[in-house]
Amino acid sequence: MSRMAKPHMVIAVASLSLLASCDNGAGEAGPVDEAAVAARSAPVAQEFQQKLKAELVAALSNGGPEAAVSVCRQVAPAIAAAASEESGAEVRRIARKHRNPDAGVPAAMESQYDALAAQPLSDGKPAVRIWRSGEGENARIHYLSAIPMQDQPCSVCHGTNVDPALKQHIDDLYPGDLATGFKPGDLRGAMLISWSADTFR
Repeated sequence: MSRMAKPHMVIAVASLSLLASCDNGAGEAGPVDEAAVAARSAPVAQEFQQKLKAELVAALSNGGPEAAVSVCRQVAPAIAAAASEESGAEVRRIARKHRNPDAGVPAAMESQYDALAAQPLSDGKPAVRIWRSGEGENARIHYLSAIPMQDQPCSVCHGTNVDPALKQHIDDLYPGDLATGFKPGDLRGAMLISWSADTFR
């Protein structure tokens, strides 16, 4: 019959198990501090959305929908680049039904995007997903915030009844465009804010 384990051995094994459960590969920290990630990411996402919306509303007022599409094509990447430089994160929009193929959903993020698509709103606000990927120097923490379809001004260019002349203009700028046919409340896309994991150590 084997002897009963000594108390100090049991404690040592339990301690090792605890350390293993807290480790997330290559010395990565344990659970992500979602509150800290949200507190730092949400203002970046909100500022991006506010700046882009202001540009689009102005373009719609001054030049109509075609001007808004052209402005969005030029301004949105510039706003994202400025936000990335200022925050230190990678800031961009992604969508499954995208207008720009470069803004497609990365394969590794499809499950997170699907979760937003299933429920774009949470307590009346855009739903959010936060998670860690990678290991060591490549470890990243991602903040993905839903962009639910709004009736105005979004439906003009992304809705179910886009003017044919406008759709032709969109197709000229974005061959193979997929970003129409949305109804209010649908997941139009998502804001992706990706940080080095070291940011939250």
